[in-house]
Amino acid sequence: MRTCSSSDGLKTYNSVKHLLFMTISLSILSLIIVSCVKDTDIPNTPQGNFEALWKIIDEHYCFFNYKHKQYGLDWNEVYNRYSKQMNDGMSKYQQFEVLTNMLSELRDGHVNLYTSFDLGRYWSWHENYPSNFNDTLYNIYIGTDYRIASGLKYKILDDQIGYIRCATFANELGEGNLDEIFLYLAPCKGLIIDIRNNTGGLLTSAEELAARFTNEKILVGYMQHKTGKGHNDFSNMHEQWLEPSRGIRWQKKVVVLTNRQVFSAANEFINYMKCCPQVSIVGDHTGGGSGLPFSSELPNGWSVRFSACPMYDKDKKDTEFGIAPDYYVSLANDDFTKGKDSIIEYARTLLNKHK
Repeated sequence: MRTCSSSDGLKTYNSVKHLLFMTISLSILSLIIVSCVKDTDIPNTPQGNFEALWKIIDEHYCFFNYKHKQYGLDWNEVYNRYSKQMNDGMSKYQQFEVLTNMLSELRDGHVNLYTSFDLGRYWSWHENYPSNFNDTLYNIYIGTDYRIASGLKYKILDDQIGYIRCATFANELGEGNLDEIFLYLAPCKGLIIDIRNNTGGLLTSAEELAARFTNEKILVGYMQHKTGKGHNDFSNMHEQWLEPSRGIRWQKKVVVLTNRQVFSAANEFINYMKCCPQVSIVGDHTGGGSGLPFSSELPNGWSVRFSACPMYDKDKKDTEFGIAPDYYVSLANDDFTKGKDSIIEYARTLLNKHK
């Protein structure tokens, strides 16, 4: 578990909670309320905080079975190993270290521990891999004559390929803004959407953008929610559908660029786009993050955020550890010395091939 200072986690939590109020039944809302209630029976001691954190995760985390199959996660064994490290003489910083290390056993970028002095976070889902994005190369392509709308930067490249840079889904996009963007790019023979390093934000924004690439309602995945405290206590799978936008929709070839830092709502955007016609995914495997996060509180007032509702693709496969591209492409040193982004150039080749 790595530590950093960031407000992105809380923004994501609030955004996802807002989406759930709009899209999921009241039974899930009851779960949210229960999961955020502080257990007053557990004392505010190092051991008490450990017991509370382990119990919260044990009763509400949603990927135990999946991660046991993937790498042998045993949450009871984790308890036995880390409980031995707790003692009443620990400082708050020592408690924080042990608790964040325990949470790192989940290998989940949506699992965070919030304190007044630091934020516990697991970043290995992208730190252990090549970035496959370079600001210097990006600036060469985007130049200074680009347009901006709702945080999206867009322009027409010199081969009449449209380019949209979507660095985050933290903002609402707006149907009118998207209409203006697609109207401007309409003469292009193909479109590149670059979401590399997009770590998520609003699922509604990811859906709003993806809705521009289908002319019919399509099944994009499934979701479950916890119905009890057991690791196997889940509802039936609820279908997730993508409705076509009522605004301007793109009818030509599209290539979406990805890397390991594509996470959470951005990971879900890739899931949506894989279901749309005329779309190819180019770059690296995404970082994942398919669980909807919720929060709870420890006796000492620290907050923990964790994945509570699993989401799946249209084939009912888990995307928690990411989604593979259609074409694996990495940045090449030879291209870099020439001022070229290998991933963008591969996308341009695909689009020019299908003009």
